[in-house]
Amino acid sequence: MIDLRGFIYLIIAVFSEVAATVALKMTEGFTKPLPGIVVVLGYGSAFYFLSLMLKTVPVGIAYAVWSGIGIVLTAIVGIFLFRERLDIWAIVGMSLIIAGIVVMNVLSKTAAH
Repeated sequence: MIDLRGFIYLIIAVFSEVAATVALKMTEGFTKPLPGIVVVLGYGSAFYFLSLMLKTVPVGIAYAVWSGIGIVLTAIVGIFLFRERLDIWAIVGMSLIIAGIVVMNVLSKTAAH
């Protein structure tokens, strides 16, 4: 299980990464400077807080949780902000990602170290 401080770092890292990824789409090939600035700051913040999380969580667990949650949240933002559509297989795949994160954090002894 991720400790409280690690969990807070995780939340900040995930939201920073999602914001950066959404802004990356909005840069239109880095032709728009404001979203480009958000990309740089967002990814910088995401990796900084991920590095703090790595002080208390094994790297494999930290990266799996961070990227898995980021994938799902980015897809959800894409649905609402860009009107992107997910087919059933995308939903099944993301459900499996969520299930994997739950299994790692609830059942794995690796996540506790």
